[in-house]
Amino acid sequence: MSSETITIKGADGTFSGYLAKPEGAGPFPAIVVIQEIFGVNAVMRDICDDLAKEGYLALSPDLFWRIEPGIDITDQSEAEWAKAFELFNAFDVDKGMIDVQATVDTARKLPGASGKVGAVGYCLGGQLAFLTATRTDADASVGFYGVNLENRTEEASTISNPVMLHIAGKDEFVPAEAQASIHAGLEKNNLVTLHDYPKCDHAFARVGGAHYDKSAADLANKRTLEFFKANL
Repeated sequence: MSSETITIKGADGTFSGYLAKPEGAGPFPAIVVIQEIFGVNAVMRDICDDLAKEGYLALSPDLFWRIEPGIDITDQSEAEWAKAFELFNAFDVDKGMIDVQATVDTARKLPGASGKVGAVGYCLGGQLAFLTATRTDADASVGFYGVNLENRTEEASTISNPVMLHIAGKDEFVPAEAQASIHAGLEKNNLVTLHDYPKCDHAFARVGGAHYDKSAADLANKRTLEFFKANL
């Protein structure tokens, strides 16, 4: 595989994206990798690289560009956590979704692209991945431990392509009542698949994170790859 930083043309300006590419000429389906609150950091780039090794063009857009371009921090210090929450609180979800659609459009037209585009997101990106299903023309979407989803389920009526959500049962940012609302609002939708991980906390799939659970992460990643294989 190989990687590069590309420029994405959005409705309100240009922003960067990390693109990982498989070996060969394709055609390859593409996956938009939607960041956590730490920007397009090593964790997101590694996810892109892993997807490229599985035969996908993987593009992670810098969705914090309107606030501060080029954010690349970790979850390893209090100062970085403070910065991450500052960015999260300043982030405009609606404008971010305009940028996600621009990234989907870019991914469809990448050299070697098949035209099929999925999305996968984590934390903040998990919410945006769900909204990718409700607000964009992406072909399939996967959200890992998305935050604020309980306030977004009313958009489920606009879902037209398959969605998979991974829910952490002990998520410190998505309490039990919120999880119940997510299930109540989505589980009867035939296009939505919900997977619960009862013993896991938020970010259980973030390698190197405090709550990383390898067995749960491996299962969620396996389900995600099978989902994309079936839908892209």
